[in-house]
Amino acid sequence: MGFDAALPVIFMALMGVSMLVYVVSDGYDLGVGMLMHRATDAEKDVMVASIGPFWDANETWLVLGVGILLVAFPKAHGLVLGELYLPVALMLVGLTLRGVAFDFRVKARDAHKRTWDRLFFAGSTLASVAQGWMLGRYVSGFGTGWNFTLFAAAIAAALPMAYVLMGAAWLIMKTDGELQARAVQWARIAWAPMIGGLLLISMATPWISATVRARWFALPEIIALMAIPLMSGVALIAVAGVLNVRAVRGPLCWLPFALMIVVFVLGFLGLAYSIYPYVVIDKLTLWQAASSPEALKVIGIGACISVPAIAGYTVFSYRVFRGKIGELKYA
Repeated sequence: MGFDAALPVIFMALMGVSMLVYVVSDGYDLGVGMLMHRATDAEKDVMVASIGPFWDANETWLVLGVGILLVAFPKAHGLVLGELYLPVALMLVGLTLRGVAFDFRVKARDAHKRTWDRLFFAGSTLASVAQGWMLGRYVSGFGTGWNFTLFAAAIAAALPMAYVLMGAAWLIMKTDGELQARAVQWARIAWAPMIGGLLLISMATPWISATVRARWFALPEIIALMAIPLMSGVALIAVAGVLNVRAVRGPLCWLPFALMIVVFVLGFLGLAYSIYPYVVIDKLTLWQAASSPEALKVIGIGACISVPAIAGYTVFSYRVFRGKIGELKYA
């Protein structure tokens, strides 16, 4: 494969990694937002403080991924956003609600603060459900029929539970005391629904897409592919096990979050294997949807500047604000 032919693959990989980083990073702070209604007023302040330095940087990866889709794969961009116009709009409404509530709760009087907390919860939930629906529609190739709608609805219900588990794991890592103990309990509650949804979706995916079914059950590829569900199962069982160990509130507080990252990465690898070489499954391949090689080379110059800058800012923010979070304070 020559360099020109490899350019769409490179940009697809970059877009995929951007979306993976977004799902992992913004997934935990969406999960924290969906857990707000279970916390006391004092705990809510600590929960908001735990994600405050990071959530803007996390959403930058979504902008990067969508930007790459727009400039590198313009045909796919038009098709994807045309099919997902409503859920994209709802996701943006949810993210906007989160941003507004996050800033306004800082200056709100006590009588109004709970309203902004409820809006933060509502925005987090709306954005998570919309993302699940979008993922379900994308994986199914935007097919029509009750089975495709049911499949998308199942992912719309399952993805928020995965985010909640990720958010609880984040709080276990970043907090201590009573809130950390409550986060362990929240993670235990979220684990079973997430596992049930994941199993149902895994069984339904090959049923909903003939292309995925052929890719998953072909020999000898299926032998290597089995490593993904097996490793995911081991990681999820390990999450359940470590949540019942006393050390999870001490030196192993980081482990549930790290294991959840492993699960998301394995899920991404499985999805990438299932849809390649399509950008939109059964409709557009990478090369059909891509901009010209000349345009991709110019876009690549911008990517070589912007991607390291975004990655550097993200790493810097996580390094500066590492460790346990304390009481929320405003200057």
